[in-house]
Amino acid sequence: MIHHKRTACRVCGGTDLRMFLALGPTPLANSFLSCESGFDNEPSYPLDVYFCDGCSLVQLLDVIDPEVLFRDYIYVTGTSDTIAKHNVGYAQAVVDMLDLGPNDTVVEVASNDGSLLERFRDHGVRTLGVEPATNIAEMARAKGIETVNEFFNGETALSIRDSHGPAKAVIGNNVLAHVDELKDFFHGFKRLLSEDGLAIVEVPYLGELLDGLEYDTIYHEHLCYFSVNSLIRLCDEVGLSVARIDKVPVHGGSLRVYAGRRQLYGPHADQALDLAEREKELGMTSFQRYAGFAERVEGNRAAIRSLLQDLKSAGKTVAGYGAPAKGNTLLNYCGIDTSLIPYTVDKSDLKVGKFTPGMHLPVLEPSALLDRQPDYVMILAWNFAEEIMKQQNEYRARGGKFIIPVPEPQVI
Repeated sequence: MIHHKRTACRVCGGTDLRMFLALGPTPLANSFLSCESGFDNEPSYPLDVYFCDGCSLVQLLDVIDPEVLFRDYIYVTGTSDTIAKHNVGYAQAVVDMLDLGPNDTVVEVASNDGSLLERFRDHGVRTLGVEPATNIAEMARAKGIETVNEFFNGETALSIRDSHGPAKAVIGNNVLAHVDELKDFFHGFKRLLSEDGLAIVEVPYLGELLDGLEYDTIYHEHLCYFSVNSLIRLCDEVGLSVARIDKVPVHGGSLRVYAGRRQLYGPHADQALDLAEREKELGMTSFQRYAGFAERVEGNRAAIRSLLQDLKSAGKTVAGYGAPAKGNTLLNYCGIDTSLIPYTVDKSDLKVGKFTPGMHLPVLEPSALLDRQPDYVMILAWNFAEEIMKQQNEYRARGGKFIIPVPEPQVI
């Protein structure tokens, strides 16, 4: 079965789940099409977002089989300069906190092409990747990063511990949102950790999603959207304690959460509890906050469509930059097809030459911007806007302008 619907919350098991945002039937965000013959038979699935009154977890209930989503994957972390710089600091922070050395092992779950693990290897630390996408796992192995080509869960964790021993750090970097069975996943972390080890997860922060109107980060791969409150509750469910939380700017604003065995680390850190209390004061544990968010999302769609239609009426040309999953949510929800943006460009060889899901924008090489010199470029990968605009200095020098679509369409 490719698609099924949950009836209970992934963290607390409650059934008091209220939908607050319907983004409409949407194709899978990373299912790019190779040719036009696939346009007519492209499947779409509901993209509806729910709030759990029991634990404040924001989540999708429509679940797509992970074998469909992740066995052959198109997102590669190693193409971004921003992520490369982020990974250097990430590895340094973990090495310093745990005083890691050559006798310690770091396991990364959903390790992609091994870009983060390479930075741990720079410190002389032993590394192991766990990556379900066969094509991406091969990229990591080509770099010399040992990689297990499996989905991570409680059972996989026991197998890895048997074959490689316990890990001083188990990292889940932008993977937790993809996981349907969260408690089993966290039990896997706990089983694989050494007694004094830490599970370290980095997730896009729900508070930033709300404040920045980052609704385009909602797509079928992202089943959950985490607050500090929901992460603390998840740790409670499996006997882990939050030792520290860092706020990091990557992906529009993320949380890096460090959690260890409760027997050793005791209660959750005061810092984490203070952040959770602040969320309550901001209304993040109340449904009303999310209903208001949905109204702002509708307003953003109207504003973007109005801007693009005005530019078209004035005879201006607009291209896209980036073909990220988030861009496909925005294009489909706003109904932006090739009549408004005829093409987008991207640095990834896995996407160039294909068509975006749903709206079917052709994906071209970035050099197309200088070849064609559109009047405006809408940055669909807005989380890398500074990097992209710096790379496109020549386009800008020729008079080109950029559009940032969220939280309000802004021309730069």
